[in-house]
Amino acid sequence: MARLPKLAVFDLDYTLWPFWVDTHVDPPFHKRSDGTVRDRRGQTVRLYPEVPEVLERLQGLGVPVAAASRTGEVEGANQLLELFDLVRYFVHREIYPGSKITHFERLQRKTGVPLSQMIFFDDERRNIVDVSKLGTEWCYLHSCPERNEPSDPNPRIRDICKGPSWTLKSNPVNEPHLRHRTARTPGGHFQGKRRRGQPLKKQYRN
Repeated sequence: MARLPKLAVFDLDYTLWPFWVDTHVDPPFHKRSDGTVRDRRGQTVRLYPEVPEVLERLQGLGVPVAAASRTGEVEGANQLLELFDLVRYFVHREIYPGSKITHFERLQRKTGVPLSQMIFFDDERRNIVDVSKLGTEWCYLHSCPERNEPSDPNPRIRDICKGPSWTLKSNPVNEPHLRHRTARTPGGHFQGKRRRGQPLKKQYRN
């Protein structure tokens, strides 16, 4: 049986949803009778379409999930998690500005899970660089966000780079310790390259 992480940690902006909650949308948010979530100006905001399925799959595998976001719009981010009905998946939420090293150190203290047994999903290289130094495994979701971009869940190519023991195929990034092989490696849990309109392919082995 392949090893599963003991904690899966997700960033929020450009990881669960296709926008910066403190820049591209205007809190507070509300849910209309038709189920759509909108901001103060009436703009519809959405998740990436595969997010609920990914979180449900992790829950089914018994992998706890946490959030780690450095957004300054703390209230708005938490409100979106509630309105999208995602709070039921998250055992812990570390949402506040600052280095994600702090977020992970607090998650380690709260959960008792070693940092080396966590997996981290994020779209910013600086966060991946910081957290990788802790020994945490990671997945780099390359979204190429543009300022003032509309909250379209499929506006660009999202490439995925693998962490130390995860099979994820994409283009190499600049930092030497983040480069990877595109060939399949043993022990991977996710694989694939996500293009516009294509869902993230989940392949857990158990």
